[in-house]
Amino acid sequence: MTIEGLERLNRKLTKAIPAAAYRRVKEALEASANEAVAAMKRLAPVDDGDLQMSISWTWGDAPKGALAIATSKGSADGMRITIYAGGGDAFYARFVEFGTAPHVNGGLYAGSKHPGTRAQPFFFPGWRVVRRKVKGRVTRNIKRAIKEAASS
Repeated sequence: MTIEGLERLNRKLTKAIPAAAYRRVKEALEASANEAVAAMKRLAPVDDGDLQMSISWTWGDAPKGALAIATSKGSADGMRITIYAGGGDAFYARFVEFGTAPHVNGGLYAGSKHPGTRAQPFFFPGWRVVRRKVKGRVTRNIKRAIKEAASS
């Protein structure tokens, strides 16, 4: 007994579908990251604009000192995306997001008491706004990739 088209099916299952899914998932992640960044920028308090301008995304790790959404474990295929805020001139992003407790100052104003600052969340609320859309977009794109690869 021989099965016709078995070799073609194996090629689709081992090469065409994973390649198409990879491409589609990458597109979905980029679109979702742009949407999340836009939501976070809308929610960020604006004083001089440094904080708002520091919100971005990248493939791989966030810049040193930036506040990042939890990322997946390292991926050899480059599919790890990181949305971040802060770093550089906007080192204070985490203080704005979570607030600060009352404390005694050091440095130039040593001994004076700081009353703390209230939290002004922008980062995680911005992520929660788009989180459900992200999952749906990735799932739809994987299904679309499988259909495209299977029909070719």
